[in-house]
Amino acid sequence: MPIRILSETVAAQIAAGEVVERPASVVKELLENALDAGAGIISIEVREGGRRLIRLSDDGCGIPAEQVQIAFQRHSTSKLSSVADLAAIGTLGFRGEALASIVSVAQVTVITRARGETAGTRLRVDGGQILEQERVGAPQGTVVGVENLFFNVPARLKFLRSTTTEKRHIGALVSRYAMAYPAVRFRLVHDGRLVFQSPGSGELRDALIEVFGLETAIQMLALGEEDDSEIRVHGYAGAPSLSRANRTQITLFVNGRWVQDPGLAFAVIQAYHTMLMTGRYPVAVIMIELPPAEVDVNVHPTKAEIRFRDKESIFRAVQRVVRRALIDSSPGRPAELAAGAED
Repeated sequence: MPIRILSETVAAQIAAGEVVERPASVVKELLENALDAGAGIISIEVREGGRRLIRLSDDGCGIPAEQVQIAFQRHSTSKLSSVADLAAIGTLGFRGEALASIVSVAQVTVITRARGETAGTRLRVDGGQILEQERVGAPQGTVVGVENLFFNVPARLKFLRSTTTEKRHIGALVSRYAMAYPAVRFRLVHDGRLVFQSPGSGELRDALIEVFGLETAIQMLALGEEDDSEIRVHGYAGAPSLSRANRTQITLFVNGRWVQDPGLAFAVIQAYHTMLMTGRYPVAVIMIELPPAEVDVNVHPTKAEIRFRDKESIFRAVQRVVRRALIDSSPGRPAELAAGAED
């Protein structure tokens, strides 16, 4: 076959494959946009595990009318403007690919009103093609409805799991954001039934109760903050009596972003040295804050993987903070535990 330039439609759907893996991917991108917009209340409605409908509403700053269409074009973003900005990203979104990827494989309706505007804007996009734009009455904020996900890419539909599985992925995602942003009130509705609601009190402990349940939350120890002016570590770690058969409940956030980092998870596990039986893993929610220039988030389209400038320092800080909380909660074995902290 001769070499040719792909059409915009094909290129967009290929790009969508990197960003929109499943319905939870759509929820993630819309949630990040809402948080970047300063939302204090975020509501998510899902039908048929996200295949039929994903609707996210927020009370953030909204999108100005003249920028609504631009927002759904590829490589459009308000988060950065030059290569230099990539060195210190302080927002969750920045790649300018998410909305364009979503509209290329779904039927999308957005209603938004920016702060200071007297009316809102309604935009309909079908498979990447803009159908209509009109002025409408709307409160400040944004509502994005994503219907019939992958309607024009049937091969992708075959790879989706059961409705129950897709619901579980969405629920886990919303729960993580509720912990990362306890001052924001999250509400999740599956097929007309409220399945999760966080209080938005600003207290992480309250979010933990909603996510894990009271019985588990009361067994979690508050971490004393590690603050050396560059690295700040805080959060909660389960008492040694609270353990699981796998490490999936070690939840890590870096600058408000949920990340998957085996090295940091290992640091948490190492903090429990001699405290857990072989094959058992802790429950922990660890918040790490450091200057944006010290972390590279432009590693993967989903932004779940990151790189640190000085990973060893962060590893040691996490291990030290968790270990100290465990020692303080076990006054009967201070010498033994303190020795383990130096391993």
